Amino acid sequence: KGESINCSKWLTSQSCAFRGHDETPGSKNRGNFIELLKLLAEFNPEIAEVILENAPYSSKYTSHEIQQEILGIYALKVRKHIREEIGDSKFSILVDETCDVAKREQMALVLRFVDEDRILQERFFALIHVTNTKA
Repeated sequence: KGESINCSKWLTSQSCAFRGHDETPGSKNRGNFIELLKLLAEFNPEIAEVILENAPYSSKYTSHEIQQEILGIYALKVRKHIREEIGDSKFSILVDETCDVAKREQMALVLRFVDEDRILQERFFALIHVTNTKA
């Protein structure tokens, strides 16, 4: 379980995709997440004994839902850090809309504030899927 969290943290910090096109055990490239888990297992036999196909009770912790949950926890921590960074300072909210590659409307939220060193800062806060972008 800890390895799944560590892999998620690393892939997120490197802005890498998690999933592959074919994640079946016979695939030559099962996606960054699983391939990174396999790499960790190569260097640590204790990890190799409990991950992927060797996981007890089918507790692989590699599903899309688990990855989304881990990422959601990281997103909450980042947002909390941003709120703490802003503190009691005045801030503004920048909102912009666009379509993603699947033609779904998205709204991006960015917070702009002046830090304690009087330097203008911007922090991306959220990307929200919306059904309509009309006011």
